[in-house]
Amino acid sequence: MFFQHIYDKSLAQASYLIGCQAKGEAIVIDAKRDIDTYLQIAKENNLTITHITETHIHADFLSGSRELAKVTGAEMYLSDEGGEDWQYQFPHTGLTNGDTIKVGNLTLKVIHTPGHTPESISFLLTDHPATDEPVMIFTGDFVFVGDIGRPDLLEKAAGITGTQEKGAKEMYHSVQDFSKLPEFIQLWPGHGAGSACGKALGAVPSSTVGYEKIRNWAFQYEEDEEGFVKYLLEGQPEPPKYFAMMKKLNKVDRPLLTEVPEHPKLSKENFLKAYQSGVKIIDTRNKADFAQGFIPKSINIQGNNSFSTWMGWIVNYAEPFILVAQEEQMEDLTRKLMRIGMDQMMGYVDDVKDLDLELQTADIIDIEEFKSYLNRDDVQVVDVRNKTEYDAGHIENAENVFVGTLAHNLDKISREKPIVIHCQSGDRATIAYSLLKKNGFENVKNFSGGMKEWIEKANTVKN
Repeated sequence: MFFQHIYDKSLAQASYLIGCQAKGEAIVIDAKRDIDTYLQIAKENNLTITHITETHIHADFLSGSRELAKVTGAEMYLSDEGGEDWQYQFPHTGLTNGDTIKVGNLTLKVIHTPGHTPESISFLLTDHPATDEPVMIFTGDFVFVGDIGRPDLLEKAAGITGTQEKGAKEMYHSVQDFSKLPEFIQLWPGHGAGSACGKALGAVPSSTVGYEKIRNWAFQYEEDEEGFVKYLLEGQPEPPKYFAMMKKLNKVDRPLLTEVPEHPKLSKENFLKAYQSGVKIIDTRNKADFAQGFIPKSINIQGNNSFSTWMGWIVNYAEPFILVAQEEQMEDLTRKLMRIGMDQMMGYVDDVKDLDLELQTADIIDIEEFKSYLNRDDVQVVDVRNKTEYDAGHIENAENVFVGTLAHNLDKISREKPIVIHCQSGDRATIAYSLLKKNGFENVKNFSGGMKEWIEKANTVKN
């Protein structure tokens, strides 16, 4: 058996290529959209991708199954569980509980595991030349290392009311069934630490059924469905805004993108024409470089592992945008955007000083100056972390306006008082700062040290 775990750090998303080396056949589970990774792995290992499958209709990334099928001619095997409202709306071979996918000398048995979503399935893998006992289970967003998938996304992100309570109860029963599997089976989930698909995912990429039964909180409620449901639903982080679009695009027919596109470096004239017509400018530079000089009305979303997530929060899928980035960054940034279906980039520029624009500088303050603004009626202090973080501990009298929804809550920000913003360690605060400046807020200060520095040095936090 050939096995490869492919991990996208930017979305904390795992996909898998498993092959039968004797027959030269392979299957890909939960493919990302930049599919050249799988084609290269298969080629290097003398495998042909003959089967493609998914654990469920994903909300956090744009699946590459259809791109991969178009290029390879492989058959797509997708869930037909969950009822009429949860069916893929494009041609595929349907899977239901108990079905088997045969890949050379390997078999993957389908287990319906509803809870995260109604159509969710897991795959129990057996390598028959070695043993007729199953060896691995691929759980998607059902069971993670140390956590389980959240059942509230359909309601919170996709707006399908009444689904989270039902999903939590289904998840309880799926977990009880899962616990009956042999303890030696390896667990390979769809996500790791940093994903918004759960609240306490572990950083270790895999586990076993037996170990999860010991350490995963979800397996400690064997006779307590009510307690399980309550704990599962409380404290879940706010799902990124783009999740609703992903849910739709992964279910219906859509345009396919089978290669990583190359975007042009824009001339000064072309950039200025687009800029003056209102095209959104996303500055991907480090927050310190941005603070020293930025294009008026540009938004600073740093090109790190969180880039695609914040792009999905801040940028509308209907609007074009231009990046400020270096040429050597562009392939990586393009891949990150592809993975959430954000294809409307017009191009990029690499030097903000070469555009004949008067640059602005950010008002960054240190902890001593920050202290001078606290507990004053004439200053508004805004904590732009998410509600769960804020509720766990915040600076006294700081108001909570989450950066992901800031643009829709500008009425909560004073236009008369000085504004002082902060987050945990500065990355989200620079997004918030640039959004406020873009929307005409003049007197904004950024305590970029955030809660991290505050706890280290001041340690006066209100719970």
